[in-house]
Amino acid sequence: MALIHYFVTILSIIFVLASPLVLAEPRSDSAVLLRVDQSGKGDFTKIQDAIDSVPSDNKELVFILVKPGIYKEKVVVPADKPYITISGTKASVTIITWNDSGDIFDSPTFSVLASDFVGRYLTIQNTYGSGGKAVALRVSGDKAAFYGCRIISVQDTLLDDNGRHYYKNCYIEGATDFICGNAASLFEKCHIHSLAEGTGSITAQRRESPSEETGFVFLGCNISGVRTALLGRPWGSHSRVVFAFSYISSAILPQGWDDWGNSNTHSTVYYGQYKCYGRGSGMSKRVQYARNFTSEEVEPFLTQDFIGGKDWIRPVPTKFTKATFKTVGAKN
Repeated sequence: MALIHYFVTILSIIFVLASPLVLAEPRSDSAVLLRVDQSGKGDFTKIQDAIDSVPSDNKELVFILVKPGIYKEKVVVPADKPYITISGTKASVTIITWNDSGDIFDSPTFSVLASDFVGRYLTIQNTYGSGGKAVALRVSGDKAAFYGCRIISVQDTLLDDNGRHYYKNCYIEGATDFICGNAASLFEKCHIHSLAEGTGSITAQRRESPSEETGFVFLGCNISGVRTALLGRPWGSHSRVVFAFSYISSAILPQGWDDWGNSNTHSTVYYGQYKCYGRGSGMSKRVQYARNFTSEEVEPFLTQDFIGGKDWIRPVPTKFTKATFKTVGAKN
């Protein structure tokens, strides 16, 4: 029996060594703490310097705490720096601001290219104003979440570009296509406010084929506006947008949606609502291709399962440690 046990043990070791290496994700309860404070009392005075200090191919949760202030900087979280959280204490007093326009991928005040990013209690704004594409926030990384953030511009405010994203209790403001892109995103209990004074569109979702598991879902949201606006228009031929259990104010025009001058999309877009309320929620004058979803049709969109969130949405860390890596750019 001893000999059999010996051979079983040897075989087990060989099997483990021969198996591909699977790297475990970092613990969700513990993070490296970096502090950004313009007064000089933190580890850094600029947000970008704190991000730059994180090593490439980072394997630790990094929590960057930003003290109140107006941070005039253009911020990028590179693709090779996952697992970063950037958090203020209150969005109204923690403001990241820039003024730029032009290409939607170059103009953002804040660009998230990495996976497993979290933003908390930040105001992210592009102050360029009307007359051009001026992105406040670009999210191109997978598995990104934002809580209690204010995202503000006029045109293309939120470039919800690619990946799976979760927005909760956020305020998003703009006038033209101000939530756009081809991510799979769940907006839960968010306030969406249109500055449009005519037929400006809130969404421009870019799904190109029925095989893509992308789309925007607004769950329990507040949809308001200063004058009149539309819920969306198709940037992609199979654009998909769902409003459920949301308040829709009278700012939303009765037709609800626009085809961007291409009637061929009437049979391919997936637009509609479920149990919404408010003066702008009526379905009687909606465009013919808008859907009043049944409970069965809407079910896949009503939970975090739509974005696979149960596998990656993580709680706030409860334990914090000092950085073991060299914090490049830190103050002396």
